[in-house]
Amino acid sequence: MADFNQPLGGNEMPRFGGPATMMRLPTQPTAAGLDVAFIGVPLDIATSNRPGTRLGPRQIRDESRMLRPYNMATRAAPFDSLQVADIGDVPINTFHLPKSVDIITAFYDEVLSHGCVPLTLGGDHVITLPILRAIAKKHGPVGLIHIDAHADVNEHMFGEPIAHGTPFRRAQEEGLLAHGKVVQIGLRGTGYAAEDFDWCRQQGFRVVTAEECWYRSLAPLMAEVREQMGDTPVYVTFDIDGLDPSVAPGTGTVEMGGLTSAQGLEIVRGAAGLNIVGGDLVEVSPPYDPSGNTALMGATLLYEMLCALPGVKRRD
Repeated sequence: MADFNQPLGGNEMPRFGGPATMMRLPTQPTAAGLDVAFIGVPLDIATSNRPGTRLGPRQIRDESRMLRPYNMATRAAPFDSLQVADIGDVPINTFHLPKSVDIITAFYDEVLSHGCVPLTLGGDHVITLPILRAIAKKHGPVGLIHIDAHADVNEHMFGEPIAHGTPFRRAQEEGLLAHGKVVQIGLRGTGYAAEDFDWCRQQGFRVVTAEECWYRSLAPLMAEVREQMGDTPVYVTFDIDGLDPSVAPGTGTVEMGGLTSAQGLEIVRGAAGLNIVGGDLVEVSPPYDPSGNTALMGATLLYEMLCALPGVKRRD
């Protein structure tokens, strides 16, 4: 265990002190020597409603100070198993979205060249597209577990092909997603047409609406997802607005009737055993939740993604 980086403990430094990194982990400038890297992408210039997700990575890191190394529910011990650090933020161009998209892909190309699994703190949901472009170069088309209130498969937004409502249309068109290996969970709300989710189904995506999740455990669903994914490389993308705004109000495009916090945990914990090659938590907008609870949920879900990665030991 001494060979692995450890989060700074609350008995060594008060939790309101110490470094403002993910889980108060050590930092380093690159992914060299790491099994897993936490990475921030402070971008919100692709948002369509309320802005503020450029501030998400910073607040997620801040609220992560309450997280401890061991997962008492799943018995996962990620910091006994993997070398993990926070390698900071992607230096996006906040005045030019297409340039930022290319900057993100190049950054993740470098991270992946070290054999490192990226876990990303967003940032709006457009960031998943350039990350998937890098992931697919290394792993080929990947399975996708997508938790969200929205399908994000618009053909365009105001005539633009790249925005936070288009990433999975582009990813499908570019061949970044493995056929029959895409699951979208939590979709809901009003639409422009009755057929709004049909494009997803026509592509072979499994669509699990929020209403199908009400009043039930999602552990059985995740058993089916594990069967569906098999040993295919899998990417997990979690839009915080997949959760109900009663537990995650700090986001830009809120929709009522979403998943509970416990269901969010069930989904990520249910991904354990899959060949997860990366993940992200996006759309945390701190100005709309001064309590910090939305960012705390985001930090917790990222920690759960870390616990679900291949190679993580579990204590008896």
